[in-house]
Amino acid sequence: MENKIRVIIIDDEKNGIESLSYELREFKDKIEVVDKCLSAQEGIDSINKNSPDLVFLDIEMPGMNGFEMLEKLDKIDFEIVFTTAYNQFALKAFEISALDYLLKPVGHADLEKVINRVRKHIDESQIQQQLEMLFNYMKNKDPDFPTVALPTLETLEFVKISDIIHCESDSNYTNIYTVGDEKFCVSKTLKEVERMLQGQSFIRVHHSHLVNIMHIKRYIKGRGGELVLRNGQIVPVSRHRKDDIMNLF
Repeated sequence: MENKIRVIIIDDEKNGIESLSYELREFKDKIEVVDKCLSAQEGIDSINKNSPDLVFLDIEMPGMNGFEMLEKLDKIDFEIVFTTAYNQFALKAFEISALDYLLKPVGHADLEKVINRVRKHIDESQIQQQLEMLFNYMKNKDPDFPTVALPTLETLEFVKISDIIHCESDSNYTNIYTVGDEKFCVSKTLKEVERMLQGQSFIRVHHSHLVNIMHIKRYIKGRGGELVLRNGQIVPVSRHRKDDIMNLF
């Protein structure tokens, strides 16, 4: 029998804890809630005592927020799912670092997706690197952060955004092509990837294609036309995207 995921919930609002606990009851065959903490300090003590596999961590807490709490831990050898009210900048930071988050109030479908992802273990060194990316992004408030974490089926790849040439939809996945002829199949839709790279030098040229404008070599005119990229790939341009392309040059 597979061991259950040992869970700690940290949230300064009792309603938040009870609401999440109620939703987690649906997954009692997969998880065990070993503690519920109402402050960051309680959370630190509980983590050191209980050695959880997974922590649901509220970000906004009085005295010490969730990010500050993590920085006080000697090591982070557990998975983290942040729980937060809506904040566009924070959500962009989570997407860039490929860390899991849930918007309050937490919905069953979103919770199920996160738990299924958590069960695919990511080793400690990757978690530390993801958190470092997240903290740097949040502290510097830098929309042009140079690196992105790409969750593939088997690994987490840390890639320079400027090295991404082209992103191509593949149903619920996205193929990402980078310099050096590398290709990564990412477990995100193209719409999710587009949102993650928003504010960078990318343009949606087709319902299935997102292109880094810095890697466009040539535009071949036509009803919609085609783009020739610097890696030799040829990408179709939708008719209604043609003007967007023409305005680039």
